[in-house]
Amino acid sequence: MAAMLAFGAQGVSAQEVAEATPSQQLETIDPAAAADVADPEAVAEGSGAYTPMKPTEGKGMPIPAGIDVQTQYSPIGHQANALHIGLVWVMALISLFVLALFVWVILKYNKRSNPVPSKTSHNTLIEVVWTVVPALILLGIAVPSIGLLSAQYKSPPKDAITVKAIGYQWYWGYAYPDNGDFEIVSNMLTKEEAEARGEPFQLAVDNRMVVPAGVPIRFQTTAADVIHSFAVPSLWFKLDAIPGRLNEKLLMIEEPGVYYGQCSELCGARHGYMPIAVEALPMDQYNAWVLAQGGTIAGADEAGIEADPAAVPLQDPESAAPGAPGAGAAPVDPTV
Repeated sequence: MAAMLAFGAQGVSAQEVAEATPSQQLETIDPAAAADVADPEAVAEGSGAYTPMKPTEGKGMPIPAGIDVQTQYSPIGHQANALHIGLVWVMALISLFVLALFVWVILKYNKRSNPVPSKTSHNTLIEVVWTVVPALILLGIAVPSIGLLSAQYKSPPKDAITVKAIGYQWYWGYAYPDNGDFEIVSNMLTKEEAEARGEPFQLAVDNRMVVPAGVPIRFQTTAADVIHSFAVPSLWFKLDAIPGRLNEKLLMIEEPGVYYGQCSELCGARHGYMPIAVEALPMDQYNAWVLAQGGTIAGADEAGIEADPAAVPLQDPESAAPGAPGAGAAPVDPTV
């Protein structure tokens, strides 16, 4: 599994690692020594060297005893989270108001305090108030809600980088049409492998989806078999992957990091074992990653950017799980 090798941190030469088998390569790596971000000095122009990004605890992943949505790292996430917080306050104030009315009625109009019940049957002012005020509240909620819906389905700009996620039973494939149309196959790691890499179990994968940070991405989804759903909570992103259909949505990740998600559409017996791991890199490091995969970059020839032929590929196009990519490669057994 060449995707996550941090051989530079171990003082192992690229040639030695390239000649080793995938299992031998893994044995040469100390995951704890991986840098928090890709080493900008290692990813010099024309170099395929790369240090996998180490996840930041609590960033882009669930936290123990969390009671709120995850911290957001996308523009749409900030907009949606602001609306979420506003609606929580609106619901809290309405609930307190209704509770106060209940308490007032119980204390003032019980049999002991009010032995002769009121026979009032109609009050025009109250009727108008409890009709108009809720309508105005709903109108106030509708305006930012419609704005959020519109923002979520805003078309990507023409110069956006296209990345496509393909759902399989039960793993993900990631294709890069703008960069030579190569594909990466991503399977869940076992508990032991995830712990060795310092990543959360049932969220960590062998090959992450690598994208550039701070630029618009034309993100597309489809599926090879049944309906899947690509969802990353910390990016406020969810898009169904449907066989025979290509869905598209704008994705923007504000800063480099590792962001985890899961398939969010019940897709079969192994639905719970096809996690998503998105690694966002600065653009220059993303370009180096693309070249190391054998991909292409528009204008690379003019800029003199070349891939290092001696460098180890950053991610293995063959999945670590048994089976051929695209032919139903099964994820590893999480109980092993």
